[in-house]
Amino acid sequence: MLIDITFIKKIYKRRNENSHKGDYGHVLLIAGSTNKMGAALIASKACLRSGSGLLTTSIPKEEKMTFNNFIPEAMLHFREEVIDFSLYNAVGIGSGLEQNEAAQKLVYSTLLKVKENLVIDADALNILAMNQDWFNQLPLNSILTPHPKEFDRLFGKHNSEEERRVKAIIKAKELNSIIVLKGHNTFITNGFESFVNTTGNSGLAKGGSGDALTGIITAFLAQNYTPIHSAILGVYLHGLAADITLNSQSEESMLITDVIEKIGYAFKKIQE
Repeated sequence: MLIDITFIKKIYKRRNENSHKGDYGHVLLIAGSTNKMGAALIASKACLRSGSGLLTTSIPKEEKMTFNNFIPEAMLHFREEVIDFSLYNAVGIGSGLEQNEAAQKLVYSTLLKVKENLVIDADALNILAMNQDWFNQLPLNSILTPHPKEFDRLFGKHNSEEERRVKAIIKAKELNSIIVLKGHNTFITNGFESFVNTTGNSGLAKGGSGDALTGIITAFLAQNYTPIHSAILGVYLHGLAADITLNSQSEESMLITDVIEKIGYAFKKIQE
């Protein structure tokens, strides 16, 4: 099924005028490392721009000033401390996490303790690919967001996009998960229904785009959208914001930070 504006309008929920931040969920993003703090910053800004009521980002303690100076609206959890997952409505893990032993322990702990509303991206996907026996620990309806190389690390070498889509359907059903196969016309499947996105452009073919998508999808999970609708709406909005960015940037010059600043215009387009 093609994801177009008509389809999106059917699943998008307008915010209630008589509401407060608690009505829109609390996200935990486990993202960033000493050499990859940009990923945490991008995912966090995209998450808040996408409507999450509250955001806590788990980062190394020494990066506190870097983070607070960029996005003061977010709260912080320091990586060295134990996480109380019961505080959060949705969790996103992997952006800029690295793949060292500490990161692997953190990913495994998250798989064991998070019962629902989990988005797995980037280094967390690569760690999962390195530990294939962890697949049976995935929470029901986890959302995996691989690009083609990450997909092949997870599920074996494929020779074409069509082959990957066929395998994505099989694996999503087998793992009771949702797979977001990123790329031109991003493919989303839960193993029973499959969707093809119609927004986005080659300006998104740059570092940071996947981090932003993780933040967006996790924000929708926290706002009580179903996992499949969170993935669909997140992918569409991400691409639509990139298309709107072409009004002021070219595909060559576009940065993901430009795209994040256009998320509000994308919401307005959906609300028309």
